[in-house]
Amino acid sequence: KSDSDTYSCDIGDAQTRAKLVVQEMPLLFKQELQNEEAKEGKQVKLTCELSKPGAPVKWMKGDTVLHASEKYEFKQQGTVAELIIRDVKSVDA
Repeated sequence: KSDSDTYSCDIGDAQTRAKLVVQEMPLLFKQELQNEEAKEGKQVKLTCELSKPGAPVKWMKGDTVLHASEKYEFKQQGTVAELIIRDVKSVDA
């Protein structure tokens, strides 16, 4: 998208111009989250894969936005986003 602009080619006093408009591909899930089961006190990793690398991801539990803490860790490399939940309890279900 950042390549969208007007480009020109100059030769001496002559010039030609063209406008380039780049249409962004829609952001989709290549792999969606899968249901998980875990024993209390253990760690769980939830993973999803996106159609574009580096897309911003927001993790939520119900309607609550999660923030990085001792409980929650977020990882994102390329198209893969991970949520690690440490020391799971029944309230984490």
